[in-house]
Order: sequence, then structure tokens, then C-alpha cells
Amino acid sequence: MDQVNDSVVTEFVLLGLAPSLGMQFFLFLVFSLFYVGIILGNLFVVFTVVLDPHLHSPMYILLANLSLIDMGLSSTTVPRVISDLFTDYKVISFHSCMIQIFFIHVMGGVEMVLLIAMAYDRYTAICKPLHYLSIMNPKMCVLLVVAAWVIGVIHAVSQFVFVINLPFCGPNSVGSFYCDLPRVIKLACMDTYKLEFVVTANSGFISMVTFFFLIVSYIFILVTVRQHSSNDLSKAFFTLSAHITVVVLFFAPCMFLYVWPLPTVTGYIFCPMDTFFAIVDFVVTPVLNPAIYTLRNKDMKMAMRRVSRQVASAREMT
Repeated sequence: MDQVNDSVVTEFVLLGLAPSLGMQFFLFLVFSLFYVGIILGNLFVVFTVVLDPHLHSPMYILLANLSLIDMGLSSTTVPRVISDLFTDYKVISFHSCMIQIFFIHVMGGVEMVLLIAMAYDRYTAICKPLHYLSIMNPKMCVLLVVAAWVIGVIHAVSQFVFVINLPFCGPNSVGSFYCDLPRVIKLACMDTYKLEFVVTANSGFISMVTFFFLIVSYIFILVTVRQHSSNDLSKAFFTLSAHITVVVLFFAPCMFLYVWPLPTVTGYIFCPMDTFFAIVDFVVTPVLNPAIYTLRNKDMKMAMRRVSRQVASAREMT
């Protein structure tokens, strides 16, 4: 941390998303609506799981935690993007940039482990139904959630301790609407090749390996179901399709953002596809996850109706 004070750069310049006033108003409306949808949709999932005793099972407890993480991940960037839309000089302080990087990777690491835990839960429920309650007991569920947070923090700290001590004394244009490791590292006044490789391995390759592992595990589940009963295959595929969709939406942007090399032009990093996938990761995916899991899940839809009736009854009594 002592080297932070020695850095000449005290703030970073962020990239504006809208060059014209009309586009700024359009993006302000879109991002605001999406962020409200993210908060309300995910909170509704959390409250439904908490209030309905029928959903006090490992799958829905993990889903509620996933909704909390989606809200946290989106909140690391979206509010600032909205506030920066009408600002001519978009800057973020050095310490705010570092804090944003840290929490992005904490939330991302936790979500990655939660998706693995949800895949394991579905594997146990579909392939080992007789042992499901003994394997996915409340103790195991709590252990998976705690493990997700521990791994998420370790994932973030393992990269953050190197970045926080980098010397920044030259260009300070991040070339994106938020701070993240690949872009900020390239602005350091030293050779960061080895550190870039660490970030690529830690965030990029781990995302790729986890993604392919999850897809293979879902294929294995479907093949196992088909071998036992072809009639249950369509039901299993319908159940798993929601999980597969969420996995693709989360990991596809991560793989592009951390594995794909960033183009650099005269010291300024810019990549339209990088910006697009970042928006998908922080804005689109968190608002789609509640819809995917609720609209394609009969138990969730029934639970939401029960919770809505309870709320309506409580209002009438008052």
C-alpha cells in the first residue's frame, strides 16, 4: 500500500458510452430501467424464497444467493455509468477504481462457484434422487454458500495484492466505462507481461475451464436420464435449459473479457466488443436471471402467487 502514494496517477479517465445528447438520454433511460428491474426482480426472488416454506430447499437457497450476487455485481458499475452519462470529464479516483476492481472480482468469483454448486445440486437431484436429501442437506447447502464467498474473496485478493502496488505514472485513460484488471494493468509504468498472464490464467482460463466443465456435466446428466428413461429426457432438458442459459450468459462475456487480447492504439485501449460484453455481464445477465428461473420454474411461479396473495391479505388487514 505504501507504493500507492508514490504513484503519480491519482485518478483514471473512463470512456463515455454516448457521444450525443440524444444517445445519452436513451442510455440513461435504458440503464435506469434495467437497473430498477435488476433490483426489483432479484429482490422478489430473494423474498419469495425466504417467505415461502415450500422453497426452503438447497436449489432455491442457492438461487436466492445468486440473486443477491447479481444485484451486487450490477451495483459495482451500473449506478456510476448512469451518473457519468451526462458528465463531460468522466474520472474515477485511484482508490475508487481499486475498490471497484476488488468487488467485481469478489462477486464474479462467488457467482462462478454458486453456478457450480447449482449444477451439482441438479446432478444429485436428477441422477441420485434417492440420496438427494442426505447429500444436499442444510449443512451442505450452508457449506457451499460459505465456500463460494471464501473462494470469491481469495480469487479477488490473489490478483488485487499485485495490482494495488503497481506504479502508475503515465497514461490514465482506461478506455472503458469501468475499471477492471486487464485495462488498468496495461497503464502501469513497468513490464506487466507476467502479471497479465496471471490475470488471464486466474480469470480467463478458470472461466473457460469452469464453463466447459458445467456444459459437459449438463450433457452427462441428460445422457444419464436418457439411458434410464427417454420419457424423462424432455422434462430434464426443460429444467436444465434455464441453468445452461444462465451459465452461457455469465461465462461467455467473462471468457471474452479476460482471454481475448485488448487492442491498444497509441497508448489508448479501446474495443467495442469488450464494451458490449461488459454491458451484457453487468446489465443484461442480472436482469434476465430472475426471469429465466421464475418463468421456467413451476414451483417459483406458484410460490410467487402465494407470496402475492399473502401481501395482498396483509394490505387488506391494515
